Amino acid sequence: MIDFHCHIDLFPNPKALIKEIDAAGIYVLAVTTTPKSWNHLQVLLKDSKRIRAAIGLHPELVASRSDEVAEVCSIMPETKYVGEIGIDGSPELKQSFGLQEEVFQRILKRAAELGGKILSIHSRRAVASVLEALSKEPNHGTAVLHWFSGSKKELERAIALNCWFSVGPAMLAGEKGRHLVSKMPKNRILTESDGPFAQIRSFPVTPTSVAIAEEALSSIWGTSLSNVRKQLAANLRRLVS
Repeated sequence: MIDFHCHIDLFPNPKALIKEIDAAGIYVLAVTTTPKSWNHLQVLLKDSKRIRAAIGLHPELVASRSDEVAEVCSIMPETKYVGEIGIDGSPELKQSFGLQEEVFQRILKRAAELGGKILSIHSRRAVASVLEALSKEPNHGTAVLHWFSGSKKELERAIALNCWFSVGPAMLAGEKGRHLVSKMPKNRILTESDGPFAQIRSFPVTPTSVAIAEEALSSIWGTSLSNVRKQLAANLRRLVS
């Protein structure tokens, strides 16, 4: 199984979760919300062979921590992965929208300077702005749009820009999410949990919950669970190679 967007450090007991992940043989991308958690995550993951860490600055925190983008950029040479980054257009974040765009563009520029990175990107209510930023920095690497919730037209543009997508149980629980996934290229999809933020029936989603997303993909694609897992594994190999 693959969980390409999980906030391991924000679970109540990350050490126990890491043991569970390793025992289950799940490949996990551990994203961060601020660079301050980077060193702590390195300690947590020092003995794990299947979990990779991403350096990030969550758009919801940019208003109060935009100065930390310099630290993000300084750490980026240490890892292939950057996330969670992006732009959030929710009404309560309206005042920081312009600043979010500036921070996101700076991170994309740094990624390009470093030869490209694999980016786990937040785009809630801001897909058009995220895609515009990606188009302005074409050498950013590979953009993986986490929990994509844009329009059909925005999805078409994202596909044209060679974006990938990570989809989880919470996204696939709704009709809109399932419809969007049905239009995404199968060879550019990975599963995610977005735990502990995402929930199903009021319980936080964990990396093992990606099995629910695999079952949903099996239904959407009209193929066996075995074929879904083979496709996802092939996608991951191609992305990280």
